[in-house]
Amino acid sequence: MNSGEPEHHPDSFLDGLEALSRQGLRRRLRRINSAQGGRLSLDGRDVCCFSSNNYLGLANHPHVTAAVRDAVERWGWGAAASRLITGHMGPHEQLERRLAAFKRTEAALVCSTGYQANLAAIRGIAGAGDVVIIDKLNHASIVDACRGSGAVLRVFPHRDYDKLARLLDRSGSFRRRVIVTDSLFSMDGDLADLPRLVELKRRYDALLCIDEAHATGVLGENGRGLAEAAGVEGEIDVVVGTLSKALGGIGGFIAARAEIIEWLINTAGAFIYTTALPPAACAAAMAALDIVEREPQRRRDLLASAARLRRELAEICSSNRHATSDRRPSIGDSASQIVPLIVGDAAEAVRLADALLDDGLLVLPIRPPTVPRGTARLRISLSCEHTPADVDRLLAAIDRHLR
Repeated sequence: MNSGEPEHHPDSFLDGLEALSRQGLRRRLRRINSAQGGRLSLDGRDVCCFSSNNYLGLANHPHVTAAVRDAVERWGWGAAASRLITGHMGPHEQLERRLAAFKRTEAALVCSTGYQANLAAIRGIAGAGDVVIIDKLNHASIVDACRGSGAVLRVFPHRDYDKLARLLDRSGSFRRRVIVTDSLFSMDGDLADLPRLVELKRRYDALLCIDEAHATGVLGENGRGLAEAAGVEGEIDVVVGTLSKALGGIGGFIAARAEIIEWLINTAGAFIYTTALPPAACAAAMAALDIVEREPQRRRDLLASAARLRRELAEICSSNRHATSDRRPSIGDSASQIVPLIVGDAAEAVRLADALLDDGLLVLPIRPPTVPRGTARLRISLSCEHTPADVDRLLAAIDRHLR
């Protein structure tokens, strides 16, 4: 379980930075000089981007940007206050109704970021006297939310639901049992077994909270996420999501029964004590939902492209002539538009990313503490804007540079 933060603070910040460099863990900001899309201007050069979460190509879609312009003209830019003061504006209410209908829940609550949505949801439904049980590879925002909730935290190995059952079996003394998981895991691209989780939450009278950040807009016949695809929408107690991945904007949301949303409005500090999302960001999200609902071919094309990438990249990994059996790269259990190329060593991940960038392909390395030690990788994330020729180019370059 990793929060994405350094494991310790060095006596000297310069010494700490040098140590990060030696381990291949030092990062730097890269300046983008163009609108977001399948192709970017990066540090003065044009690259094909395989590293963003702009899965449906909506971050710069004309319908979305037009909605923003119209909203700014009517509502101005900032909300100027928190939602419980004077920051609750028409677009917030409209978006919440839209999200509740989209997610098939009674109500929804919009937060300023996806990170804050997890803080608000988890700290709102779990506290002292409760136990929160989470998947080890959950996003850092879930981990941080659980650690600060006041509840006892238990962790089960990634997708090990037999271990989860044992933890639930030993948790009868707690007031409330809460299971929290990503639906689509952001670094591995694999999926939670939601039907199994629903069975366990029923058996142990637990609450089930899922984060559909990377699944919303992409999975399910109507793009509502993995819960829709798995046929368990009505069984999920709390759904957290973001407006910043497939929807191309900024913000987060919580969808649940009306009494849960009302409770969060009154108790969730991450919602109460922050300035409201700009109304134009709400307009952008509603415009993006329009496209999700009326253009299903975007996600169909994306998922077809991802299936092809997984298949051919797995073949490249299995036939890598330079790797020994214990060092062979892999794509893990990816089943989505997120495809990790797991190489293990952080320095090797950086070397491979640099080689691809020299070829005009932006695929950033993901290293500890974001992922467990020994699992450094390139996180390939596809967009519906990528053409078959783009994928061909990426596969050929990876095959050429793997060693």
